[in-house]
Amino acid sequence: MNIVTIIKGIAILALFLIALALGSQNQAPVTFSFLIAKSEFHLSTLLGLVFVSGFAICGVASIWVQIKLKHQIKNLKKQLRKYEPKEAQSNEKSVSKSVAVKKA
Repeated sequence: MNIVTIIKGIAILALFLIALALGSQNQAPVTFSFLIAKSEFHLSTLLGLVFVSGFAICGVASIWVQIKLKHQIKNLKKQLRKYEPKEAQSNEKSVSKSVAVKKA
């Protein structure tokens, strides 16, 4: 594991613990209004759920971008392989012409 990954993980864990600590100081029930319903949660529970759901959404978005970029890299490598032999052949022809000129 990379040191940067470890530091990021520790920072995320610290933020989650801070959210839980702030929520545990105030155990008052909070009314959370959904689109079609209302429910009461403890503040600590609501903060934890919102943090975890935000983390999950960001994780899914990050994985989606990585998959998209890997697919783009794969396509670009395929295009590169398609054009490399043509360039190599043209370079060989130009090298053979220059050798022929030097011999003459």
